[in-house]
Amino acid sequence: MNLDWRALDRWMMGEAMTGSRIEAHVRELCENIGPRWSSSEAEKEAIAYIQGQLEAGELDRVALEEYQVDTWAWSRAKARVAPGDFPVDVLPFNRCPPFNVRGAIVDVGYGTPREIQQVRNRLAGSVAVMFLAFEPFTTPVHHACRLRLLAEAGALVGVVIEKKDGRRMEYHSASDWRDPGLQEHPLPTVVTSREHGALLQRFAREDRELEVGVESRFYTAPSANVVGELSGVRWPEEHLVLGGHHDTVYGAPGGNDNASGTIAVMETARVLAQLRAQTGCAPGRTVRFVTFSAEEQKLQGASAYVARHHGPETPPRLAINLDELSTGPIKGIVLGFPHLRDLVQEQLDTMNEGLKCHVMAQIDPSSDHFPFLQAGLDAAFLWRWRFHSRHADAGFHHEGGDTADKLNVRELKEYVGQLARVLLRLSHVPPEEWPRNAMTPGQVQARLEEERGAVVRVF
Repeated sequence: MNLDWRALDRWMMGEAMTGSRIEAHVRELCENIGPRWSSSEAEKEAIAYIQGQLEAGELDRVALEEYQVDTWAWSRAKARVAPGDFPVDVLPFNRCPPFNVRGAIVDVGYGTPREIQQVRNRLAGSVAVMFLAFEPFTTPVHHACRLRLLAEAGALVGVVIEKKDGRRMEYHSASDWRDPGLQEHPLPTVVTSREHGALLQRFAREDRELEVGVESRFYTAPSANVVGELSGVRWPEEHLVLGGHHDTVYGAPGGNDNASGTIAVMETARVLAQLRAQTGCAPGRTVRFVTFSAEEQKLQGASAYVARHHGPETPPRLAINLDELSTGPIKGIVLGFPHLRDLVQEQLDTMNEGLKCHVMAQIDPSSDHFPFLQAGLDAAFLWRWRFHSRHADAGFHHEGGDTADKLNVRELKEYVGQLARVLLRLSHVPPEEWPRNAMTPGQVQARLEEERGAVVRVF
């Protein structure tokens, strides 16, 4: 099939720029609906909105894929220093169990094995205060490993000092997401602001105590992924996946994380559907558009999607995950496995935008591409901010400040246009030109065993 790529590119970029519905989508998701913790009523509203928007397009199929999410909620978090009754900023880590304790404050610095050994005789029954950041000039150790060391030393609670300024705090997880199971805590853990962390370190030198507690509960609830499909005209039994999560952490409107990715999925679907409707040019292989739930709860939506589809059907040629697209401009695609690198780079080169294809040195567990990689499926994320060109306001992450204004509308239009272009190209690459994926789940698991605990290279 001979395609006029210059004319198609002009059409897709023009539609992405001038036909954009980004501003309407971000207002609805971030302002009218707001924080979208998976299992909440707001998430249900977001799912209904996304489904309606996809159905209003000219896709061939739109469906909800429901499942039960293993979730958590908290209602109170409080801490005070005694004597003196000084209140301290605290925010529970995701899936923090309910607890209420009082113990001596012990400063463990960065929580490295060396520092923990220095205060080990004081840690039993204590409240350990630890920097979230890595100790300078040393091999970085994942904070989940450091929390386990504190638990083994007998600390009752971990109070982790946030890296952000201005008494801002964000939600964190207490586990390495490469570990099996959910985000269970080796010991109850909360985050405190950088400013109050400095005070706690001083209070530790004064032999003071901290009373700290969290009220929380665990439960299961229904949630759903939203799936739309544009059928291929040459190899309809094969497919590509474009996905991004629609949920947020507690209390965050999620402008960048991840209304940006959700909207890019919807807009790319719209552009490709309109391309077919108005020019007759359809994808060669089917393109599936998915918004995942519960990414912020250890990727449960993407895991449910992979479990549902991997096995009964032909695996995707490639799944591209969209997350935090307003942290920086598009620079290329990052693959989980290396065998597609040359093929993807060839397609990017035909676009003449200077976009590059790279391969992660480690299996990255940070977002919804990870469940695909665990299953040995080809998956990628977009190279948008890692290593350089990170926007300054990208630091409003997992907190209430991630508002609608953090979504960069102009750049997101470019993302949509470029995604439509690369997906259409990949959809028309003949099956015999795709290198064979030799990765198996067993090989992935072996790699994870080697890499677990090591810090994934981000910057």
